[in-house]
Amino acid sequence: MPAPAQSTVAAVLNHVDANLAASRDNLFDLLRIKSISAQPAHAADCVKAAEWWRDQLTGLGFEASVRPTAGHPVVVGHLAGPADYRGPHVLFYGHYDVQPVDPVALWHSDPFDPQLVDGPRGKRYVARGAVDDKGQTLMFLEALRAWHTAGGGIPARITVLIEGEEEVGSVHLDAFLRENKADLVADVALISDTGMWDVETPAITTRLRGMAYAEVTLKAANRDLHSGLYGGSALNPINALTKILGELQDENGRIQLPGFYDKVSPVSNSQRAQWDALGFDEAAFLGGIGLSAPVGERGYGALERLWARPTADINGIWGGYTGAGSKTVIASEASAKVSFRLVANQDPDEVMEQFKRFVTDRLPPGATATFAAFSRSPGVEVNVESPHVRAALAALGEEYGKPAVLMGCGGSIPVVTSLRLVLGVDSLLMGFGLDDDQVHSPNEKFEEACFHHGIRSHVRLLAKFAGS
Repeated sequence: MPAPAQSTVAAVLNHVDANLAASRDNLFDLLRIKSISAQPAHAADCVKAAEWWRDQLTGLGFEASVRPTAGHPVVVGHLAGPADYRGPHVLFYGHYDVQPVDPVALWHSDPFDPQLVDGPRGKRYVARGAVDDKGQTLMFLEALRAWHTAGGGIPARITVLIEGEEEVGSVHLDAFLRENKADLVADVALISDTGMWDVETPAITTRLRGMAYAEVTLKAANRDLHSGLYGGSALNPINALTKILGELQDENGRIQLPGFYDKVSPVSNSQRAQWDALGFDEAAFLGGIGLSAPVGERGYGALERLWARPTADINGIWGGYTGAGSKTVIASEASAKVSFRLVANQDPDEVMEQFKRFVTDRLPPGATATFAAFSRSPGVEVNVESPHVRAALAALGEEYGKPAVLMGCGGSIPVVTSLRLVLGVDSLLMGFGLDDDQVHSPNEKFEEACFHHGIRSHVRLLAKFAGS
């Protein structure tokens, strides 16, 4: 299929501009649905949100349905696209569920009564789900609508997958993907649930850190002991555990697990130069949370440490007496939760074994250790030379008049791993959120400029795919 004529793309973009208020109304309709997946009282609202998506897709010519799961339903829609389409089959993923709204008293308005308000960057939308993820998914829907109305039809082959449990860990998504694998075949997954560098600088997220999360418990005596009777003779497991965990990093911030860095690839000089050119102000970043000095591995820039280097953190530690007043006790056991943020190629299972070996090699006589493993997910690094990334870079560059940043994300997006492992599909992460959108917090917002540019960027991306 030849690329859509520039005049056609211009007509579609003009339609987006002329109908921004209507797109906002569509978003507000969805934002009014109280689809809080974590609260059973809102199960019917989750169904309502799924049905809303089904009806929208059906109205654009999709074959769409609401599919049951063991939890909240999933929406799947299919559009074959033009008969002569030769571009990638796009799987668009999003979620209709939202976080709880507590504490309600901190909201300036009803969380499910979306508001159009003035902000320092112009108009903004305030509501639960404004940016995460209803606003970001609606950008793609409105781009489809603009092509359908003003472009002679949607120019690509598209499958839409909208789930309702992302905010509670997508607990039933993997099973759904496995059971419906043949129905979800695609060449690339497009996800808009990430952010921009700033309101004027678009970005594609190309790195996500993974996770290995463990709990360790050290046990010593067969009961708690009086410190006056046994102190100086009996092993204190709290002392032992804190000593061991204190050796996790050396004075340069290097993690001391055996083999931990063996599969960590260095960042390219060109990528490092791009990040350095962004002028990230680490002092201001830390100052906003009341800190003044950075930590982490020495010899690496701030963004490289945040996006492309693994970390180790003690997330919780307990044992013995923690109540009011004093109790002179030597506890019989002590526990800690420890997480490792991982980068691409590191194996979470290997890291768990490295951690176990690290602890057991340092156990003093008389101590035993037990371990529990929780979340395990690998880090992800997107091939920036893929045709899909190149198409997105071109679309964003045309829309914003400047190159898009190839960003990293210090956290994890589990669905990216699920789509790769279960469906064999890599993801294109093209999001339009900002750091100050107050995601998961009271007064969540989405800048109208980001919403508007996001619709237009998706219009341009579909045109690129159609011409590939």
